[in-house]
Formats: sequence, structure tokens, C-alpha cells
Amino acid sequence: MKEPDRAGWIAFDYAVLRVIPRVHLGTGINVGVTLHARTADFLGTLIRCDRDWLATRIPGIDPHRLARYLEGCRAISMGERQAGPVALAPPSERFHWLTAPRSDVIQASPVHGGLTRDPLAELERLFGEYVER
Repeated sequence: MKEPDRAGWIAFDYAVLRVIPRVHLGTGINVGVTLHARTADFLGTLIRCDRDWLATRIPGIDPHRLARYLEGCRAISMGERQAGPVALAPPSERFHWLTAPRSDVIQASPVHGGLTRDPLAELERLFGEYVER
């Protein structure tokens, strides 16, 4: 990771990843957070893929299939080759792919921004706030 600017602050964008089991209703369960800090060359995604947790929170959905899709999102974020061509794109393109509006079961919230001194710590804090609590 690159050094922060002179003031020590790093700008970042993030979105909450959520599962929308009934897309026509629009309600969902938060399952992850993805955070991109371009100037720090950071892209990270934390996702709750625990099948038992998913089955409990989202009744009527196949937790094994859903966990595979969520793990695919994480792999794209991390740039893992087996995740396909989009995973080989630069971090900013992967972030935009993950957060692009779509009508799928897995959706991203609007993108929000902020400042941090530590992108990984901020990602963990946001995950705790939006997913774990």
C-alpha cells in the first residue's frame, strides 16, 4: 500500500453489499462491504459467506449457491485469476463492476465516500457497523 498524503488522510469510496431475495420488494440483508481507496492502491471486500448464517437470515434461498456467488464477488475484489476476466482489471474497474446498479439478488448500496488514515481498518469498521451488528 502506498503512503498517505502529507496530512495522513486517504480518500475512499465504499458500498454495502446486500442480498435482495425478492427483487420486486427491494428489501434486503447486508452481507458485505467493499472499499476502494485509489490513492492508496487499496481495494478490499469483506463478505459474510457463512451458509448457516445466510440460511437463517434469508429463508427460502439456497445458501450454498448464494455463498458461491458471494465468494465470487470477494474473489473479483481480490483480483483472483479464477474469478474470470473482470478480476484481472485494475482495482478501480473491479470496484465499479462490484458496485454497478443491477437487478440481481446481490446488489450494492449507493457509493459513499470518506476519509481515513487506514483503509483496511476502515473496511473492518464499516463491516462491523453494517453487517455484523
